[in-house]
Amino acid sequence: MSARLSRLKSWLRSITHRNRVEAQMEDEILFHLEARAADLTQQGLSSREAMRQARIEFGAIPTHKDAMRHSLNLRWWDDLWADLRYAARTLRKSPGFTAIAVISLALAIGANTTIFSVANEILYERLGVPQPEQLQLLTVTGDKNVIVHDTWGNWEPAGGERTRFDSFSYPVYQQLRKNNQVLDDIFAFKDIGRANVTIDGLAEALQVELVSGNLYQQMDVRPALGRAILPSDDSTPSTGAVAIISDGLWRRDFGSSPSVIGKSISVNMTPVTIIGVNPRGFTGAQSVQSSPDIFMPLSMIPLLKGSMGETGTLLSSPDLAWVQLMARSKPGIPIEQARASLDVALAAAIRGTLTVDKDDTMPRLELQDGSRGLNSATRQFGKPLHVLLALVGFVLLLACANIANLMLARASARQREMSVRLALGASRWRILRQVLTESLLLSTLGGILGLVFSYLGRTVLPKLVSDSWERVELNVPFNWKVCAFTAAITILTGILFGLAPAWAATRAEVSTALKEGNNAATRRRKGFTGKAIVAFQVALSTLLVVGAALFLRTLFNLNSINPGFRTDHLVLFHINPPSLRYVAPKDIALHRQIEQALATVPGVDGVTLTRIPLLAGDMMNSGFSVEGAAPNAKDATFKAILTHDQGNTAMMAGVGTSFFPVMGLPIVAGRGFNSQDTETSRRVSVINRALAKQFFPNTDPIGKRFSFSAIHDEKTQWFEIIGICADTPFANLRDQPPALHFDLYHQQTSAGGMTYAIRTQMKPEAIVPSLRAAIQKIDRDLPLIDVRTQQQQIDAITQQERIFASLSAGFGLLALALACVGIYGIMAYTVSQRTNEIGIRLALGAHRQQVRAMVLRQATRLAIFGVIIGVTASLALSRLVKSMLYGLQPTDPISIIGAATLLLAVALIASWIPALRASRVEPMEALRHE
Repeated sequence: MSARLSRLKSWLRSITHRNRVEAQMEDEILFHLEARAADLTQQGLSSREAMRQARIEFGAIPTHKDAMRHSLNLRWWDDLWADLRYAARTLRKSPGFTAIAVISLALAIGANTTIFSVANEILYERLGVPQPEQLQLLTVTGDKNVIVHDTWGNWEPAGGERTRFDSFSYPVYQQLRKNNQVLDDIFAFKDIGRANVTIDGLAEALQVELVSGNLYQQMDVRPALGRAILPSDDSTPSTGAVAIISDGLWRRDFGSSPSVIGKSISVNMTPVTIIGVNPRGFTGAQSVQSSPDIFMPLSMIPLLKGSMGETGTLLSSPDLAWVQLMARSKPGIPIEQARASLDVALAAAIRGTLTVDKDDTMPRLELQDGSRGLNSATRQFGKPLHVLLALVGFVLLLACANIANLMLARASARQREMSVRLALGASRWRILRQVLTESLLLSTLGGILGLVFSYLGRTVLPKLVSDSWERVELNVPFNWKVCAFTAAITILTGILFGLAPAWAATRAEVSTALKEGNNAATRRRKGFTGKAIVAFQVALSTLLVVGAALFLRTLFNLNSINPGFRTDHLVLFHINPPSLRYVAPKDIALHRQIEQALATVPGVDGVTLTRIPLLAGDMMNSGFSVEGAAPNAKDATFKAILTHDQGNTAMMAGVGTSFFPVMGLPIVAGRGFNSQDTETSRRVSVINRALAKQFFPNTDPIGKRFSFSAIHDEKTQWFEIIGICADTPFANLRDQPPALHFDLYHQQTSAGGMTYAIRTQMKPEAIVPSLRAAIQKIDRDLPLIDVRTQQQQIDAITQQERIFASLSAGFGLLALALACVGIYGIMAYTVSQRTNEIGIRLALGAHRQQVRAMVLRQATRLAIFGVIIGVTASLALSRLVKSMLYGLQPTDPISIIGAATLLLAVALIASWIPALRASRVEPMEALRHE
């Protein structure tokens, strides 16, 4: 052993000479090597192997054997493996630091992965068909004079006074398909909502999508079981009474049984034969996120929906645009050329099916990316998801800053170790690589744990965006894209928070660090860097807390709105009678019968029904023309609706006789409905205050009459105003109460589906079985749809605000915790570095309270600087979410002052323990090592 030590001393002299280190450092360097070798010997290594491993770890010059391995490009693996083992041992020696760092990273990376997986599914995922990028969605744009007046589809602004919609009449679809030469065969589809489906005697409401006979062929999709819908199935309703069910319905209601093929079910009282089961992952052409339960031919629309146009059925009516169209692009034909050709064909088809007046304008056909279907989810959730991505990105930056600060403090404590490495001949690149290896190991552990958190919580966010009474439809896949994203941010995070500590470690001065104590200049520079990082942490925390305060106050403001009626003890559900069996006016008679039957159920204090339930996100408007007013031009009603001209339209709701007492909506003038208002009596209506103020200013509206039509003649149907009710929000809580009139549903020509409201003192789960039994006595094929309470309904329309309030509050709390750890770490490190200075101050007569105040002032200055930066950033960025707020501005002083105060309080709390520790320093103990 003595011979080896002698050779090692000789070797050290040559190394220290080349690195210009004085000879007196040999003993200290040797001490470090022997100490490390002793540790390795205790782990079972021989003395020779232990000394060799210690030299490798401390960056000693490689042996001749190592040089040969390096020449064979094998040395990198040895170095990497040695760095990893040393990093693992270093982290194992600091379990507190490792636990804080890994958990912080896991929470931040897990949150980012979860939000990304949802955003990827909603914003970027494509239809599960071969080559979805080839799909082109046909849409049209038109101004207020566009000839297409009646639509059943999606509308959105298209710039200026133009509006874009995505539906066509069936005759126009046939003409476009016939004259199309620039795209592959055009196929059609339509989601008609939920239908009453009876399977093995049990009725339920299931989502139905109608498709043309060529859809499966054009989308290149084959059923997993059975056959596809063919053109022959789409010829007439009698031959098209077939259906393909989704994979989810097959597993849920049929137990994945192959015998489902050929089974007969009832859809809106129509017998339908199941001919196939869709493959898993196929969601149709409508949406990427969820799949309809049943796919049927378009020819079935007369049996499912009856007549909705002014003439004939929907298959022959030219006036109602209702089907969506899609086709694959042809190779070699530019999209603009295809659009121009189809635009000409569209104009010809419209002129051949509709009468064109002189003021009518032709719609303009457009081709849009159809790879994500109608992409309605992007329009609805696009901005909220981008805001959430930004918030979790800030959380990740905050976690990186926190760990970087902690690693800077550790780097200062390990400065003598790094100096020894440099003295032994290790290059600064080797030191940089070692510290980066430690940071990457930390980020890898955090990324793995974050991926686990994300996998376990992948269903949380979809549940937040679904109603409590509906089945969760949004499936968030946990696929390679999610794992790749997690891996990418894990590596980026490790590099991001490891760069500053790694760079600081390479700046160590070998002679100074080995000779001096804790007052080295490099340490002071690191302290300054740590304070800058803490200020950055406080700024990010301020930004997140201000955002959380804004969203929490928005939710509070919405919950504080008085809905204008009693929301307690109300149970709601929907009844949708099939139009094939209950042709008007049979549907009205059915609802009257159900209303009377439910009133006799024990526990029911009152029952009513409405076509448009309050605060459910739905609305219906119509023309509003007061008797005696100047008549408007033809189609004025439609154009007013199209241009949102509230001067000629009003919201409407068909309700039952007992609507006002059951809902607790007070009548402020005149009277409400009573038993004398029957089908054969004069038509009556109750208006709200907003309508009275808009259409009857300074006039008593009681006894006045109005109609829906803009033209008054002998066929005009008049409604007499008999009362005025209090204002109430109609579709949502954000908008002011609109002009609204309530009419009796049984005085109208048809009713369709209606929402029932039951006032009861019983719990919903206790009374719903009795309500269902009462309805099944009338018609066993009528299910109760969307059973919920009125409060659940109100919670559903504030769902987005609740999500943002919950998530932003969680992010804000995490930010506060990370800021607290960061401030505590830097102040504790500062106190440890200034122990001698504090001892001198106390020895010279300084009071311990003065020492505490000194540390607290330093922390406060740091926090104030960060808060100022954070508030400035929040004022600049919060304007981007102005449309998502309610009842306050992005510059809300309460939110900003509250967030700033909270951050300052957290800074004082985090620095109190280091300040207390500083005040308890014993002067003689502190000065002993000077």
